[in-house]
Amino acid sequence: VGLTLVEGDIALGTKVNSKGKEVPHGTRLYSIASSRYGDEFDGKTTTLCVRRATYWCPELGAEDPAKKGICSNFLCDAKPGDKVTMTGPTGKILLLDNDPNAVHICVATGTGIAPFRSFWRRMFYDDVTNYKFDGLLWVFMGVANSDALLYDNEIQDMLETYPKNFRVDYALSREQTNTRGGKMYIQDKVEEYADQVFGLLDNGAHIYFCGLKGMMPGIQDMLERVAKSKNIDFDEYFAKLKKNNQWHVEVY
Repeated sequence: VGLTLVEGDIALGTKVNSKGKEVPHGTRLYSIASSRYGDEFDGKTTTLCVRRATYWCPELGAEDPAKKGICSNFLCDAKPGDKVTMTGPTGKILLLDNDPNAVHICVATGTGIAPFRSFWRRMFYDDVTNYKFDGLLWVFMGVANSDALLYDNEIQDMLETYPKNFRVDYALSREQTNTRGGKMYIQDKVEEYADQVFGLLDNGAHIYFCGLKGMMPGIQDMLERVAKSKNIDFDEYFAKLKKNNQWHVEVY
């Protein structure tokens, strides 16, 4: 979704709160999927990755429009020329390190890929004076099926154009199985490369997580299990990553 920036909140209209008072809709927060310059490199546009939220009612045997996501449907139904009021930015967790030689390991599920697209737009697509990315961006993307892969055209382009600087691995939960014969979730795919991931972290790499908050318990359990197999005190290791600003989590 490409949007022209104007002032205000995301989502127009009002609602009646629990006290019977009509109030404006609350602000919805979305991760920006473009760099500060925008996909058009004009500094006036931004890009979001939005999944339309709907609710299937088993009693109706159909989608219940009264329970659909207000903001996601508003954005998905917007037409060219419509005004979309916005505010922000907010948050300082998923900020790209300034070192152009750094290693970035990005772990995403679903639309959590959005902020990492902003990373690779900055690294590989923006024509910025005095900036050339020469590090490594390693993306782990978790989705249900291969037909749900997002930004695949750009990913394939980067794999071909920047093979030394970009890497991607997919966790397709409904198409792949993990080493134990179960569904392939994002933590399982990261675990396949645990030695490399831990080695990169030991040398200062940044690791980022974005997506549904339910992804984190499985990931932390996996990391703790791998740490134990390496005779590493995970609590100390984890504390060190956070202290060194190598650990970045933004889930919802």
